[in-house]
This record gives sequence, structure tokens and C-alpha cells, in this order.
Amino acid sequence: QVQLVESGGGLVQPGGSLRLSCAVSGSLFSTYDMSWYHQAPGKQRELVARISRGGITNYVDSVKDRFTISRDNSKKTVYLQMNSLKAEDTAVYYCNAKQSAPWPSYDYWGQGTAVTVSS
Repeated sequence: QVQLVESGGGLVQPGGSLRLSCAVSGSLFSTYDMSWYHQAPGKQRELVARISRGGITNYVDSVKDRFTISRDNSKKTVYLQMNSLKAEDTAVYYCNAKQSAPWPSYDYWGQGTAVTVSS
């Protein structure tokens, strides 16, 4: 069973930075499209950023120019560098690994790491 373990969340002041990490078990990390989602209290889980197996990145408009997603296939880890944090970035952040062809399609999720932006 593939496991995803997030880390790096915490309390930060507005304008500050955090770097989230997501370590993935198993041998197929380089074949996964990796994403970060967040879920604010009382709201649905939403996509924040995605990096394809080939390294192509996409961001939701609200985090463009502030967040950077990256991956290190040798460490089987995906990162989310978050700069210029705002109160509205407060949420639980979840890592997602999407397995696709030629393997069976499947989504793996981590347990989440909480980010609180507050003064």
C-alpha cells in the first residue's frame, strides 16, 4: 500500500513562508502526477498546485507567484514552497498522488498537515 506523509505545516504570520513536504512510499513515485490540495474549515477540498510526472506545473490563480510546487524523484518527495502567506491560506493541506496508465488509475492521499496564518 502506498503511503503519503506530509510535514512542514504550522503557525506563521501573514507575509511569512512555509515549505511543505510529502514523502511517498513505494517504487512508482516518478510515474505519479503529484498535487497539493487544501481544505479550509467548512469548505470543500480544493486543488492548489499540481506537478506532472514530466515536471509540468499548474497553480490555482490565488497562489500563482506565491507558491511553488516541485518534486525530487530521487527522494520520492514533493514540496510546496509557500511565500507571502495570507490569512486565507489557512487550511489543512493534503498531498495527492495520481496513479495512471499503464497502471490502474488510483488516487492516494496523505493525512494532511495544518497551516495557520495569523498574527
